[in-house]
Amino acid sequence: MTIAIATTLHTAFDDAVRRTRDALSEQGFGVLTEIDVTTTLKNKLDEEIEDFLILGACNPALAHRALEVDRQIGLLLPCNVVVRDDTEHDGTVIVEAMNPDIMVQVTNAPGLPDVAADASTKLQAAMDALKSA
Repeated sequence: MTIAIATTLHTAFDDAVRRTRDALSEQGFGVLTEIDVTTTLKNKLDEEIEDFLILGACNPALAHRALEVDRQIGLLLPCNVVVRDDTEHDGTVIVEAMNPDIMVQVTNAPGLPDVAADASTKLQAAMDALKSA
């Protein structure tokens, strides 16, 4: 099992962020938070890294189903979607979301595999939409 569901885009960073937000929205995910890791590390540590943004995405229906199985699953919900410049290939941006199967592997809670499968389908559809756009 891989840790992420991911895709690579050949576009500018800001375009990748906009397209990622749109693709997530089409699958019922809203972006609740945004963490600009690049700016934070520069401001707090005077360290420079590539453009790196974490979008806190949530699909309320899927989150509710998972929380009904186990309230502690909130610690593992696959909410973070990372958009980051590929440091090895100019003009390339990587978009990654946590593989929801990790929740199943960690908790082994009955009822969670169905939720994880639905989340995986939606996240993969968002990644596929990004590639085809």
